[in-house]
Amino acid sequence: MTPHRIPGCLPLFPLPSTVLFPKTYLPLHIFEPRYQEMVRDSLAEPHSERRIIGMVLLKEHWEKEYYGNPPIHRVGCAGRIIQVQNLSDGRYNLVLYGLEKFTVKDQLFDRSYRRARIELTPPGRETAFLLPEPLRTRLVEALRLYAQVRGWENQIQTVLAMRLEDEPLVQLLSAEIDLAPGEKQFLLESDGLVQQCQRLIDLLKFMTDASRFEKEANRPKDSGN
Repeated sequence: MTPHRIPGCLPLFPLPSTVLFPKTYLPLHIFEPRYQEMVRDSLAEPHSERRIIGMVLLKEHWEKEYYGNPPIHRVGCAGRIIQVQNLSDGRYNLVLYGLEKFTVKDQLFDRSYRRARIELTPPGRETAFLLPEPLRTRLVEALRLYAQVRGWENQIQTVLAMRLEDEPLVQLLSAEIDLAPGEKQFLLESDGLVQQCQRLIDLLKFMTDASRFEKEANRPKDSGN
């Protein structure tokens, strides 16, 4: 995808259970009036900056303040709107494509939705988007073991058959594996791809062990009769 300049001030779309990762796609349904306005404003920006919004995760205990401005995690991901479907009553269906991670520096509350001045993650060296071969091997092994206990062998085989490069593979798995929102945020906040991959491996191993323990605990016991 052609690179796009990301402005230093982004509209924010905070959600309680959704984390956007770079190089992944995210479908969204926009129904709240304040976020309908956000989309309209984003589509009306100058061409070089249009259609880019910042996805951020709400912190825990957001429920009481949801219709205000509950606290957010400071690390998010800028996403470009690549598909728009206008629905009745001003609603939208969107598809976002994840561009880059950012850190929220200041929040602005001058509109119905909030905006933020952001700082993009500094670009790394060329090798920043590559994994050491042993680490990628460990990731695939952990993924296969988790797929076995969940019965997802066919789905994982389909993903691996795509032969994705290191960064798209790690980002796709981070987005699609059934992790809790806080765990996905933990991955997003990683300091580089290698750390993100290591964290993902640890989470996969933990979930594999937990699934095995649960199956063992639920296995019918021999009554001895």
